[in-house]
Formats: sequence, structure tokens, C-alpha cells
Amino acid sequence: MPEKILQKEDAKDLLRVCSREHELFAPVRDGSRIIWSPVAPDDRLEFEFSNTDLSPKGFMFPQTERLMHFKNRPEDPQGMIMEQEAGLSRPRALVNIRPCDAKAFAVLDLVFERDASSTDVYWKDKRENTLLIGLACKHPCPTCFCTSVNCGPHHEEGLDVLLVDLDNRLLVKPLTASGEKLTADLPDAGQADIDQAAEQKQEAEAAITSGVSLDSIASRTVLEEYEHPCFERIFESCINCGTCTYFCPTCHCFDIQDETQEDYGRRIRTWDSCMSWLFTHHTSGHNPRGTKKDRVRQRFMHKFKYMPIKLDGAIGCVGCGRCTSKCPVNIDVRSVVNRMNESISE
Repeated sequence: MPEKILQKEDAKDLLRVCSREHELFAPVRDGSRIIWSPVAPDDRLEFEFSNTDLSPKGFMFPQTERLMHFKNRPEDPQGMIMEQEAGLSRPRALVNIRPCDAKAFAVLDLVFERDASSTDVYWKDKRENTLLIGLACKHPCPTCFCTSVNCGPHHEEGLDVLLVDLDNRLLVKPLTASGEKLTADLPDAGQADIDQAAEQKQEAEAAITSGVSLDSIASRTVLEEYEHPCFERIFESCINCGTCTYFCPTCHCFDIQDETQEDYGRRIRTWDSCMSWLFTHHTSGHNPRGTKKDRVRQRFMHKFKYMPIKLDGAIGCVGCGRCTSKCPVNIDVRSVVNRMNESISE
């Protein structure tokens, strides 16, 4: 698909076309924070930001989501009547989503839509009705390490369109049929613009000077990595607050509960965290991850060992760096993973 060019001041025209069929959301400035918010075509878009504070994961996998509702009427011959929830009322478009967050959606597709018999219909409905218009990273933040976990500042996986900020212009790269339809009326980009975007990509990748190594983790058996001596110390400063799991764009643990009041009830799904001792607490009182060490080890083993095994090599991390920048006790995921990758003394 040929790249297109768009004057930045004309971005509202593209949004206006998109808004005919989609409800628009984009990163906006809220004091010192960058948050996701509904926007109108004439609103000023943010282009100078590193990333949103929270990932857009909640658009596909809400923090609290009603799965169904029911009425229990013993006097009625039908007894309990259960009704499914309606899908999205209107398609959505996430504008200026960073490539790492789009990549996270692609990773979670492997979790929620692994095969036809286990597809999560709630995820599928939102995913199929959401257009992703990405914004390439010009200046990666210091905690980013996306290039070492199968991602990058200009990564295209999961996106319908990728925008590259060329100061007063935007290089527009349609990546899917939906993206091609949206950008069909834009003029083709010149070779100078394409070359400038390629140069920016190289500079952005070169700016990411830290990363993680995973070769030894991948080559060891699960038990060998599980018993790595690094876990004897890694957990010590962690306070099990769960901040990392709630900011992470790929964490997907959840709990399901039925809430009832008189004859009415609803089934809800809410985010949960492996950092909580309640997460694996059995009714019997036994807890297979009863210590802080167990819980911290589980988080890192799950993302960097278990998920790649189960998901054909897909890593449960996109290198966005949120967990590092938000951790109240300054645990750096890069340091932890590199320690996990160190050789094991005999």
C-alpha cells in the first residue's frame, strides 16, 4: 500500500472522515498527565508526548465489565432468566496510539482469541470494531526497551494506519484494508518524505540504548529458570502493591463475580493481579503462591517464560517501560530480566 502525505494542520479532515463511522478517542493533556479521552474532529491533537500514563488496554478489556445480567423469579415457570450484554453501540477509533500499545493488543489477541473454541466474545467484539491509528515514536522515553522484545518505535503490528510526524506534515502509512479505505483520498507521499521517515525510524531505534536479553531464558527448561538463584533476592524490595500489573498493557488476569440484589443480579469481570496473595488463595486455606517471592517470580516467569512457550514465542511484554516508571520502589524490569538471563552457577 503506498504511503500518503498529510499536512498536520489538515489532520482534522482525516478525523472528520473517520468520525462518520467511528467514535474518536485520542491522548490529551490533563495537567502533567497524558490521558485517553473522547475527541472531536476539530480538537487539537497531541503529537509531543512520550506515551499515555495508562495504556489503552481498557478499551478492549475494561477494568470492570458486565458480562451478563439475570433475574431469578422462583414463581415464574422459566425460573432464572439470563440475558447477554449488547456489543459496542458504535465502532471506535483510537488515534495516535503508540506502536507498543498496538503491539500489546496483538499479543492479547493470542490470549483472548487463541482458537475458535476459546474465543472471548467480549474482547472480539471490541477488537473488531476498533480502528487503530498509530503515531510513531520520535523520542522514546528513557525507560523504553521495545526493540529488545519484538517491537519498536515505528512498529506496525496491530495497527490499521501508522502516522509518522515530520514536523509540519504527517507521513501516513495504511496497513490494512480499513486503513487504506480511510486514507484513499490523500495524495501519495514523495520519496523525500519517505526517506525522512526512514531516517527518523533509525534515529529513534538508536536512541533506545538499554534492553533485555532473553536467549538463556528461552533455552532453559521451565524448572531450571524457576529455580534460578536470582529469585532469592529480586523480590526483596517489592511491596506487592500491584501497580506494575495495572499499568501494564499486556497483563490480563481477571476475577469473575456475581453481584445480586433481591431478584436481580449481574456477572462482572474485573482486573486482578498476581501480586495479590488472594489471587491464588484456595477455599481450603492453602495458597500455592503464599510468599512474596512466589508472587514476584510468577509475574516475571509468566511474561518471559510461560507465555512464549504457550503463545508460539510471543513475549508478554512490549517494552513500554510503564512498570519501571510507575513502581514506587524503583524496580526496573530490565534489570530483573537480565538477571534472570544470567548463567546459573553449577
